[in-house]
Amino acid sequence: MAQGITHLIKINLPGGFVSAGDLYEILLIAENAGARDIRFGNRQQLYFAIEENCLEDLENEMLRTEIQYETDADLYPNIVSSYVADTIFNQEGWLREGVYKDIIDAFDFQPRLKINVVDNQQSFVPFFSGNINFIASDISNYWFMHVRFPKSGTHHCCPSLFYSDDIPLIAKTVEEIILENKKLFYDQKKADEQLFFKMLAKKASAASQQSKAALKLPDFQLPYYEGFNKYNNRYWLGIYRRNELFPLGFLKDVCLLCLKTRIGQIYTTPWKSIIIKGIETTNRNEWGLILSKYHLNVRHAANELNWQIEDICDEGLALKQQLVREFEEADLRTYQLCFAIKTQPKTGLSGSIIIKKNKEDLYDLLHTKDFNPNSKDYVPYLQGVTTTGLSKHLVTLCNDFYNKQSNDIIKSKVDFNEEATAESAETEIYQCNCCLTRYDKAYGDSINDIEKNVDFKTLSHYNCPVCDAPMDDFSLLNENLYTNN
Repeated sequence: MAQGITHLIKINLPGGFVSAGDLYEILLIAENAGARDIRFGNRQQLYFAIEENCLEDLENEMLRTEIQYETDADLYPNIVSSYVADTIFNQEGWLREGVYKDIIDAFDFQPRLKINVVDNQQSFVPFFSGNINFIASDISNYWFMHVRFPKSGTHHCCPSLFYSDDIPLIAKTVEEIILENKKLFYDQKKADEQLFFKMLAKKASAASQQSKAALKLPDFQLPYYEGFNKYNNRYWLGIYRRNELFPLGFLKDVCLLCLKTRIGQIYTTPWKSIIIKGIETTNRNEWGLILSKYHLNVRHAANELNWQIEDICDEGLALKQQLVREFEEADLRTYQLCFAIKTQPKTGLSGSIIIKKNKEDLYDLLHTKDFNPNSKDYVPYLQGVTTTGLSKHLVTLCNDFYNKQSNDIIKSKVDFNEEATAESAETEIYQCNCCLTRYDKAYGDSINDIEKNVDFKTLSHYNCPVCDAPMDDFSLLNENLYTNN
């Protein structure tokens, strides 16, 4: 057989979670086929590369273990879910572990269109990066459905809410209608969404109810998703790799420690990282030893984590790394922003700010109207920017965002009465230098069991509830931010 030819193997992890035992079996097969590193994609799937002369053995092992996979193809996109965010990034609403699992387990087919199943209370997993986007409503077990026809940038909201149990059936029916009527709904500049929803209502028999209120998007705030973080008297661990490559041996050790400490699942994220939940305090040192064994850093700057780039894209990764370095040199604030680099058309990536390669090999800059990456309204900012000029214009655009925020704060102060203003003036707010989490004594810190009105300076010991940074890593914010000048 030919030498030097490599093949890319893709394995979907539906919903973005996999049992430690199943992942370990996948890793053994990959290792026996000569893979050294594992990647995770922005649709929470898994990739590894092997040589041509190992392909036949891998195919036999995959057949034996009944693992579904694709070679050098992506005909069946992974089902994305916000299950990874449950209990660690959001604890509100009705959507919990059992509902996610029931929905994902009920899919009895391999979707050919991109499907998202997300909670409306979180902003960690993109809402509209799929072709069929199910978004939890405020009514228990009922979901909005937004459809983005393939190779189209336009989203359409179904007038009906669908019941949790019917999501797989509705998804299958939507897919069948689109793929059987490509001249109407596939790669069309303009599609008749009213006709589509009439066809869906006629063909699908499912529990539904009319939507009485439009979907309200939450304010975007990307949590710091790396390192050890405390929740519910336990820890979760987030691991990000700057080059997107996870050593295969490291992941094997992760699986074995999960099995040893009775952690059932490992989660992947749309930010190409992994998260392990449910780490007991008594086992935290063992996890630290694994990180030390493989020399893995878990304290990257926040502005390095808030990027979406295409899967297996060296060009996009190199550009991201260049811009992150230049952002660091400029000491640029990127809190509440995220960036997407698109080198190919119609990739479906979402971001507050889009860096899009055009036909002239230059870049166009766009941003959403309100800088929320889940917004569907994009505003052109600048066209035809060279690679070397990107950083300068991005810095200006980020500063424009914060200037707008400041102006909004100034305008809102007009409505404050004197009593509220005086009360705000007395509030001292401390902010974590690592992940920008704030400690406000007006609210205390329920995660660390700190009551309201406890002054930060009186605490004898304190760690950030998000990234576990010590007190020394907190700084006092401007006390006069909310007071009249």
